[in-house]
Amino acid sequence: MPHPPRPPLHDPPTSPRLKLAGLWASLMFCYVYGDYFGLYVPGKLGGMLAGRMEPLGAVTQGVLLGTSAMMAIPALMVCAALLLPAAVARWASVLFGLAYAAIMLLTMPGAWRFYLFFGVIEVLLSLGIVWVAWCWPRRAPAAA
Repeated sequence: MPHPPRPPLHDPPTSPRLKLAGLWASLMFCYVYGDYFGLYVPGKLGGMLAGRMEPLGAVTQGVLLGTSAMMAIPALMVCAALLLPAAVARWASVLFGLAYAAIMLLTMPGAWRFYLFFGVIEVLLSLGIVWVAWCWPRRAPAAA
């Protein structure tokens, strides 16, 4: 006996907050994997052991603090997209999304192919963040 046809799946609209949190999380995973695979580049670990961080040169507390701050922002944007007031989450996503797309574009020239692969994905995710935030729907004004 055949089964009765099943109704189509319901796909409710996704909140821009959830879209942004998902995009920021995906971006962070690509950063982590790109940096992890970068450890396999010949000479990378030797440079790290010698206290060098390319392209910044000598590793100092300031360099590590600055790099930590740069990587903390996208990680914090995952929850900021969910918790901040809509206008703040929107503008933070637009500004930081553009900044991180620019950072990736500046670090990609001359990179290994795996880094270029991740870099293209990271630029697209960053621009996706900007797009979702820019297109955040507005509530129609209440009728008077």
